[in-house]
Amino acid sequence: MSFETISVIGLGYIGLPTAAMFASRKKKVIGVDVNQHAVDTINQGKIHIVEPDLDMIVHAAVVEGYLKAVTTPEAADAFLIAVPTPFKPCDKGAVPEPDLSYIESACNGIAPVLKKGDLVILESTSPVGATEQVAEWLATARPDLTFPQVAGENADVNVAHCPERVLPGHVVRELVENDRVIGGMSAACSERSVELYKTFVQGDCVITNARTAEMAKLTENSCRDVQIAFANELSVICDKLDINVWELISLANRHPRINILQPGPGVGGHCIAVDPWFIVSKTPEQAQLIHTARKVNDAKPEWVIDKVKLAIADFLQVNPNKTAKDVTITCYGLAFKPDIDDLRESPALDITKKIAEMHSGKIFVIEPNIEKLPESLSSYNITLSKETLKSDIHLLLVNHKEFYKFKLSDELVIDTKGIWL
Repeated sequence: MSFETISVIGLGYIGLPTAAMFASRKKKVIGVDVNQHAVDTINQGKIHIVEPDLDMIVHAAVVEGYLKAVTTPEAADAFLIAVPTPFKPCDKGAVPEPDLSYIESACNGIAPVLKKGDLVILESTSPVGATEQVAEWLATARPDLTFPQVAGENADVNVAHCPERVLPGHVVRELVENDRVIGGMSAACSERSVELYKTFVQGDCVITNARTAEMAKLTENSCRDVQIAFANELSVICDKLDINVWELISLANRHPRINILQPGPGVGGHCIAVDPWFIVSKTPEQAQLIHTARKVNDAKPEWVIDKVKLAIADFLQVNPNKTAKDVTITCYGLAFKPDIDDLRESPALDITKKIAEMHSGKIFVIEPNIEKLPESLSSYNITLSKETLKSDIHLLLVNHKEFYKFKLSDELVIDTKGIWL
């Protein structure tokens, strides 16, 4: 069975590029999102996120009639679920539990329009067992259809998991070139998923089962988290010992079998800062190293804030005629990584907010990739700027390409990325 109409549920940083790639191959694509602004923007041939080259692809797809956005799911041959998987609120220090309510809502949304022969793929990064849960939710909502957990190869509706594994800022290229892990709940589910993705994917589509596919994505990002935790812990140790951590890492990396990553103010984004918790929450007794890495990386923002407090104290000691309210601070960057506008789980955003909460003086934020401050910062004494301003303390949080040209001399500088040292 061919896929003439494809529906993508969730038109964010993954869903919209995925929808656009199918549409660019002359497939009819129906994008679904609860955000009316996003839907209206896309239907105008524009995009509501920052991602290189995506605007041109979306514009062409909309103008040519291959892509439209709606708020309510419509009938299709394949449904890709690309909605967020956040965590439930929990006490500080507790292991967060995954919140699958967005996925459940997506399942409830598409269930009424499912028909025999359809394919449902969960792309949302999820804890192990989530794909099976999707099949159960759909089976409960549509008892007139059969699903692979009962009917196996003969199911009316096929269900699979295919995690996204792209880098923000390079999504368009990596969606096409990267290998995909396909985890079907049966062989038929996997084979049909491969057929669908081969519409535009040039990389290999590697088949496994649903649980292994779920764990593969979590493993990839947990590995990165552990490696970053080593670099971040090393930076704290070197600060204590008065050693330049970037010089140290550069020297250590001259060893042919050593490749230490670069430290920073923490770990952010919708993957590396989140995915390890899916493993820890499922196997808390076994995931000791992964849990420790999460603790190290989650503690780094507080370490940076302590450095700011010390810088304020140093400034006031040199300028006894001034008070804390007179001290101006410029924070460089809010995104979770360089050269994008994505603020999800951003340590830079969290650090800036906490500085604003504790500091009575003026704060400037330079973030070249956004036009206005996020809602979480709007109530504080913060001014968004495009250029460096005269400040008493300069705090580099994100190494955007624009920041390399800035030259700072006499002011106090806290460089968490090592580009001005």
